Amino acid sequence: MVKQPRFSNGRIGAALPVRVIPRASHNEIVEILSDQTVKIRLVSPPTEPETNQELIRFLSQVLGVASSKLEVVAGAKGRDKLVSILDVTSQEVHKKIISHLA
Repeated sequence: MVKQPRFSNGRIGAALPVRVIPRASHNEIVEILSDQTVKIRLVSPPTEPETNQELIRFLSQVLGVASSKLEVVAGAKGRDKLVSILDVTSQEVHKKIISHLA
């Protein structure tokens, strides 16, 4: 029996490394760290579901994409996360992140 290969759907996307700081007075992008991680302050409490949901909502607004196009693919229970963003290029993400730096 021949094994069927798995192919991706070919969608364009970007991966965004993020460090989340909870319990802030307002949501903001603070800085881009030396390892290219984006440091973001969020108003949410430091519990996983609320923090991740708030991060997705905030990034959706900043990047101008639907929240359904964003997903925390790594680090869901920690401060350091990897967010997948579909249907945008990494250059577009970089440009929008830079324009929203505090």
